[in-house]
Amino acid sequence: MDILLDDPVVDKQFMEILAKIRGLKNGATVVQMKRMGLQYRINWGASVISLRELAKNYEKNHLLALKLWNKQWRESMILATLLDEPEKVTEEQLDFWTKGFVTTEIAEQAVANLFVYSKFAYIKALEWCRGKKHLVRYTGLQLMGRLAMVDKQAIDEMFEPFFEVIQPLIKDPELGQVFYRSMTLLINRSDKLSDACRSFLEQAREAEEEQARKMAALLLEDIAEL
Repeated sequence: MDILLDDPVVDKQFMEILAKIRGLKNGATVVQMKRMGLQYRINWGASVISLRELAKNYEKNHLLALKLWNKQWRESMILATLLDEPEKVTEEQLDFWTKGFVTTEIAEQAVANLFVYSKFAYIKALEWCRGKKHLVRYTGLQLMGRLAMVDKQAIDEMFEPFFEVIQPLIKDPELGQVFYRSMTLLINRSDKLSDACRSFLEQAREAEEEQARKMAALLLEDIAEL
């Protein structure tokens, strides 16, 4: 990871942001999130909308983002994804952050706000889909779907390698929701990718695992309605 150098301006912004986060405290939201299984070391219960508004008051800054991430509050991590500079993000940072994810919320925020704009996005999405940890695989699937939705300039062939790495993931019940969402985005990207998804799902429908058969049938039903 990058070494955090001292910068008086960034340090001042960092302390300002932490104070503003505390001002957004919402205990009821914290309780509700815990009931949903979203557990954090420190969680002030600030809404993502409030954090986005807060981020608008600051220019993107790589050092500031790293300092916010290292604080490891829920809110500071989300703000880190909003304030980092995609062109300065390294593969090492992407791996370090992803391996440290503790909830799907942070994974989704990181993917939507930052990872999808990295030049390493396709490489890391493929790599993470092969990962061993649940949240790493989750992030890989999430990033695949986000790329399909956001990267309008990419050719369809950029997505073909995913059909090999997601084959084991369709069998995992814990990845069911994110698999469905991301595959739907892939299906809707183009006719060519829709046909490729259909071929993949036809094979998955014959799998031994019930989860794979159910997911394949559900998505094939969606394709038939297009």
